[in-house]
Amino acid sequence: MSRFLADFIIRHAKLILLAFAILGGLAAWSAQQFKIDASADTLLIKNNKLFVETQVVNERFSPQEFILVAYKPKNHALFSQRTFNDIQQISSELTALPRVGEVTNILNVPLLTLTDELDPNLEPDQLTWQANRYSAEKMREVFTDHPLFTDLLVNQDQTATAMQIVFKPNKELLDIQSQIIAIQKKILDNENGELSEQDEQKIEALKTKAQPIEEKLKETRQQEIKQIYQIIKPYKDDSDLYLGGAYVLGQQMIDIIQSDLTIFGSAIGLAICVILFLLFRKIRWVILPLLCCGLSVILTVGLFGLLDLRATVISSNFIALQLILTLAVVVHLIVEFRQREEADDEASQQALLRQTFINKFKPCLYAGITTSVGFASLIFSGIQPVVSFGWMMIVAMGVSICVSLLLFPAVLASFKRKGDSHESRFSRYIVSSISGFTLKFPTFIVLTTLVVGGGAIFGILKLDVENSFLNYFKESTQVRTELEFIDQEFGGSTPLDLIYTIPEDERRDDLVMSAKTIQTLQKIQHVMRQYDATGNITSVVNFTELAKKINQGKPLTEYELTVIYRLLDESLTDQLLGAYFNPENNQLRISTRIQDSTENFNRAEFLETFRSDLDMLDISPDSYSLTNLFVLYQDILQRLFASQIMTLGLVFCALFVVLLVIFRSIKVALIAVLPNILTTLVILGVMGWLSIPLDLMTITISAIAMGIAVDDTIHFVHRYLEELNGCNSHNDADNQAAIDKTFKSVGYALIYTTTIIAIGFSLLSFSDFVPSILFGLLTSLAMLLAFITDTTLLPVLLKKFVKRKSTSPAS
Repeated sequence: MSRFLADFIIRHAKLILLAFAILGGLAAWSAQQFKIDASADTLLIKNNKLFVETQVVNERFSPQEFILVAYKPKNHALFSQRTFNDIQQISSELTALPRVGEVTNILNVPLLTLTDELDPNLEPDQLTWQANRYSAEKMREVFTDHPLFTDLLVNQDQTATAMQIVFKPNKELLDIQSQIIAIQKKILDNENGELSEQDEQKIEALKTKAQPIEEKLKETRQQEIKQIYQIIKPYKDDSDLYLGGAYVLGQQMIDIIQSDLTIFGSAIGLAICVILFLLFRKIRWVILPLLCCGLSVILTVGLFGLLDLRATVISSNFIALQLILTLAVVVHLIVEFRQREEADDEASQQALLRQTFINKFKPCLYAGITTSVGFASLIFSGIQPVVSFGWMMIVAMGVSICVSLLLFPAVLASFKRKGDSHESRFSRYIVSSISGFTLKFPTFIVLTTLVVGGGAIFGILKLDVENSFLNYFKESTQVRTELEFIDQEFGGSTPLDLIYTIPEDERRDDLVMSAKTIQTLQKIQHVMRQYDATGNITSVVNFTELAKKINQGKPLTEYELTVIYRLLDESLTDQLLGAYFNPENNQLRISTRIQDSTENFNRAEFLETFRSDLDMLDISPDSYSLTNLFVLYQDILQRLFASQIMTLGLVFCALFVVLLVIFRSIKVALIAVLPNILTTLVILGVMGWLSIPLDLMTITISAIAMGIAVDDTIHFVHRYLEELNGCNSHNDADNQAAIDKTFKSVGYALIYTTTIIAIGFSLLSFSDFVPSILFGLLTSLAMLLAFITDTTLLPVLLKKFVKRKSTSPAS
């Protein structure tokens, strides 16, 4: 088959080039539709009950979409006329934005503590700064330890205030989302937690209907964030201003990822060009790999744009990874061609190409298959964004193999033979030194492998799944500064809700809620406050504390509370209680935010201890549920350990089976899989020793390490078996000669690919996005480890256990 393909490609080279030109043009047009999605949905598990619960709670208690603008004066007091003027002006400009419903700030919230009683006819606007122009001292007094507004609108130290920009909802999108949630609620009632095929189809149809609205809304939000930054910019000379909120974080993540793709994609491309020229010293060996890599990426991105497969935070580095895989294939082809050219002075360009293709078709194809198997293991992780990344890399790998094996010979067929290919003295020296060391010290290599493997296993035992959104950004970045400030000064970053369902025996028609219910909420909030990581805590309890202040320090009875609730203006009760009390479902919401910057905070331990403390208060687990982003993210992190173990087990087993099919020998398959296992274990061990947490970003590194390592393994084993099969006898000298010849053929390709990729991807260490930094450094490390194991342990095992009579090359 390889001979037929070689003849076909060389004979129809121009036709193939024309086909690729057309496909490339179509893909470039389709690539404009390719998108990066940093929404919360991309970090979730399909049909996750916790996610559905959170959606139901959000709909029930109607929390509004908002962005927080924190204001900290530099040279004047927080409560001063200068601050009031700035807040008024900023709020006025923000309110002018088309989608903004209102801007809540210390100047327009009702200051109920300044009234003598809760008058049923009270107009909320009557007790605001805007209506009464209270003095700075009076405002400071009002906001000191305020039951509702401390850590929400004013920080504890009274050095900063916040403006909450509340946006008008899109009614059409809200209606579609309500329909989706109504269907997803069935998950909560089913024991298996699954939807019927008909329900899934309905949800997909609704999502398709919502998609253009969401796309337009995303663009609007992007423009709004830019406008908000422009509005606050003139005030930054005299004050520090910070933006916070889920949509701001999502947009900033997209901006950083896009910046990384542009800046570091270009830097890596430039580094690859320079290194290729230094290694091969010919422009053609720079242009050809870049052409193959560039076309592979364009075709893949175009395909993803056509199929609406979106890159998430997790899969955003697929382009860099595809460059690695494509480059590895092309470099092996280049080295093989150059060696054929050097060995045969008389052969024509077409003859050299034909022999190169025949020799490298199978190992390149096998390498592509085994790499795809490694990424296919991610499909079984059970974590939706990781599953999507697995599928994306399978497609990318298929495109890379097709482009490399078709475009390389088609382009090179149009070139004339140069006849001056040879490896540099330095490359020859490196290959000779490694080959000599491996053949001379096999025992040392085996013992070192055992020690390193043992150390890796101990490192894996130290792996942790603790992480926070703050840790995704360098400390020097604007987004990190903003996140930390709001996290520390305004009651935390990551929302956590406790939804308490009032027990049947506490429900009474004549009461809004009983004294016992209020006492239970007070107990829960008291427990929450005992943890260093809990920031702002808000519920109906805060309203009762406010009422107590108004009532000259006397707590309201349950009857007084009921009367006030039913007599007060509906807009005021909605403003104060709407997000915390749902009488229709007899549910109460305690809202808190977790401070991600808390030192040595263990999230799993926090949740376990919190539930245990509630048990000690005789609060039944059936009476409450924990929802929102903190629980969702922690749930995914806790699944990672089991997922990682299963993924590794699957990939090792699948890889062994594929190698067995390729080489038709259990012994060879076992030997070939060992370096890949060692590389993967060492990568995970290094993460454990260096306290790099296992999270949604780093879970894929094991599959990446396997995908990188297996390429070199396949090429080395395949060439060794060919060289061994060409020997005339069966003895140790033949084995040693086969190893030596293998080094002198594929050894150069291993050195070149390792050098190019390790140096190129180490440039990602200059990124502002920590996951990109880790990806670059761990990928470089994986490449180096793969090279070391494939040029030391692998040849030692092959020489020792694989003799000529025991196997033959794969056909």
